[in-house]
This record gives sequence, C-alpha cells and structure tokens, in this order.
Amino acid sequence: MELKGYFRLLQKKLWLIVAIALIAGVGAGVKSIFFTQPIYEASSKLIVNQTSNVQGQAMMDFSMIQTNIKLINSYREIIKSSAIMDKVATTYPDLGLTSAQLMNSTSVSTASESQVMSITVQGTTYEKAAKTVNAISNVFQSQIPLIMKIDNVAILSEAKVDSNASPINMKTTLSIIVSLFAGLVLAIALVFLMDYLDDTFKSETELEKELGLPVLTVISKMKKDDLKNTKNYVSQQKVGDGKYVAANQ
Repeated sequence: MELKGYFRLLQKKLWLIVAIALIAGVGAGVKSIFFTQPIYEASSKLIVNQTSNVQGQAMMDFSMIQTNIKLINSYREIIKSSAIMDKVATTYPDLGLTSAQLMNSTSVSTASESQVMSITVQGTTYEKAAKTVNAISNVFQSQIPLIMKIDNVAILSEAKVDSNASPINMKTTLSIIVSLFAGLVLAIALVFLMDYLDDTFKSETELEKELGLPVLTVISKMKKDDLKNTKNYVSQQKVGDGKYVAANQ
C-alpha cells in the first residue's frame, strides 16, 4: 500500500518532475552550445633511446633500457620547468604564450615501463595547440643535451597542424543526458521531501488512521463559480413562487 502511495504521489507531481528535468536538460544544452569555450588537445611523442657503443657498434641492453625509463621521470619535470618553457616562449613568440601559460596548458605522460613520453597541450584552437606542442618537443630535444650532458631524446611523432580535430569539452549530447537524469533524480527527491514536510490531511482515510475514529460527514470544497450560481438562483426566486398548502375554511 505504501508503494502504491508513492506511485500516486509521483503521478500527482508528474508535471513538477518533468518541468525540473527539462529545465536541467535545456540549461545544460544552452550552456554547452553558447557559453562553453571549445578546448582542443594536441599531442606529440618522444622516445628516450640512449645506446652504448661497444667496438664501434651501437648496442642496446636491458640495463640501458632501465636507465632510460628511470630518466623519463626526470625528463617529465624538466619539460615543464622554466628552463624549457622560457626558451619556448622566446623562440616562438608567434604563439603569444608566456612561460606560465605554457606550463599550465602542458601535461606529460608515459606508459608503465615504456621509453616513450607523450606531451599534450590544450588550446582554444587545434592549430595553436599543435604548434605549441611541436615547439615544446623541438626545444626540449635541443636543450636536453645541454642540461643532462647526454643526447638520448628523439621525436617519435609530431602533432599534425592541419588535422580535423574536435573539441574535447563539447560533448553536448552527453551533457544533456546527464543533466536530464540529474534533474529527474533531484525532482523526485524534492517531491518526496515536500510530501514529508507536509503535515496536512489529504483524505478521509488519513484522518481516520490518525484519530482512530470513523468519519461521519464531509464538507465538500466549493468553488467560486458554484457560489455564484447559488446566489443567482436565490435572487431569481420571487415571493409567492413557492408551493403552499391552503387551509380549508
């Protein structure tokens, strides 16, 4: 019975639930389309491939690979340091970015036990993001021999400037669906909260259950139109229109 009561409550407040869900969905769509600045992402890959030279032949061994992998942790910090970003800002003034802006928009990642590093840059246009990440890669490759006294970094792949990329933050459909679901959950919770805080009796059954006494009579709620009709009916009656019983003389 309580479950049926919950369903009746939701059915009664269905208009409120639908309204809140639609407002949330439409609001998310409007924000995503008109008030969200698109952010693009471009990446380049570097490989750390130090080799050892034995009898004039370049060789790779397991210990050297492990050394390269451990160096990557240091390289990740060096890439985002002022030593590299200041050089990028001065070498590529056409980017229009300061050293601090370059640091904030750049991230460096690597897979576990891998000699490959990925440099990722975010920007308001894909072309600018691609040019920026390529500039950082080139500057880092040229500066690492001066900083670490070892030339073991090579550019594996650069970002393609003319690539047709999509913004990473403009997922309008997903945003609308999530907002609709969140609005629906919020609306249902609000309906239950309003019902919990409402102490009024809404039916004779609730009153009987609370007092433990049977209901003898019910006073119906009258509308203003019903009251006007009653007044008009009374005013139209004239004296003598009613039926009377004549007494026998």
